[in-house]
Amino acid sequence: MPALAEGRTQAVPGEGNLNTVVMFVGEGPGFDEDRQGRPFVGRSGQYLTETLERLGIARSDVYITNVVKCRPPKNRDPQPAELEACADYLEQQVAIINPRIIVTLGRFSMKRWFPDGSITRVHGQVRNIGRGRIAVAMFHPAAALRNPQWQTEFEKDMAKLPPLIERAQRANQAAARGEALPAGVPHPGDPDYVPPQEPSASAPPAGDDGDDSSQLMLF
Repeated sequence: MPALAEGRTQAVPGEGNLNTVVMFVGEGPGFDEDRQGRPFVGRSGQYLTETLERLGIARSDVYITNVVKCRPPKNRDPQPAELEACADYLEQQVAIINPRIIVTLGRFSMKRWFPDGSITRVHGQVRNIGRGRIAVAMFHPAAALRNPQWQTEFEKDMAKLPPLIERAQRANQAAARGEALPAGVPHPGDPDYVPPQEPSASAPPAGDDGDDSSQLMLF
């Protein structure tokens, strides 16, 4: 983290509605974000905002952050030590905002809640991650803009959000009234998701095309 902090113009902690039911978690600030101190304000951010608006979701109604809060030099990938250094900040943001839905944008945020998959395999999937939350894995908007096929998949995955958000809002309303949560909604008392152990050298590899229903639970 010190190396990133020394090279930044300013930190980019995140912004948005602190009472939202959905939080977007990207990779790290880029050039524009580093200059403005705001997440997702460059080309990929504009695309994300436009996609949300087409779905009837205002950017001001969600919260947006990144796994690292300072721009990596030359927009390189965050290094493991940098991800670890910023992990506590992200955990505190999740605890404070307490979203019911966490949308991971790209492989680095995906690995926090989908450590056993690749972005091309798990994008669009929904996982119960405990404490009444789900995570939804998606391509990063920047990657979607570079690859027409991924752009199609990104927009299809994003289209899953409105009904999930509506259900999450109804769950919060029910909880506020002391009523039972709607069917299929994770309970806040659920334990945190525990990543599966790495298979031993003698264990056969899992099939790439299998649907692991024991780990993926729909909201």
